[in-house]
Amino acid sequence: MPRVIGDDCIMCGSCEAECPEGAISEGDPKYVIDPAKCTDCGTCEEACPNEAIKPE
Repeated sequence: MPRVIGDDCIMCGSCEAECPEGAISEGDPKYVIDPAKCTDCGTCEEACPNEAIKPE
C-alpha cells in the first residue's frame, strides 16, 4: 500500500531527499508520491516534519 502526502505538506523537500526509490517529486501545491514506485518503506513518513505523509 503506497503512502500519500496530505494537504499539511509544507514543500520542505525532506521526504524527497530520503526516498530510496525516487518515488517522490515536487508537485503543485505539494509533493506527490508515484504509487508505482512506492514500496511502502515508511522512510518518507519518518522524515516529514509536519506529519503530512500517511498510508493510503
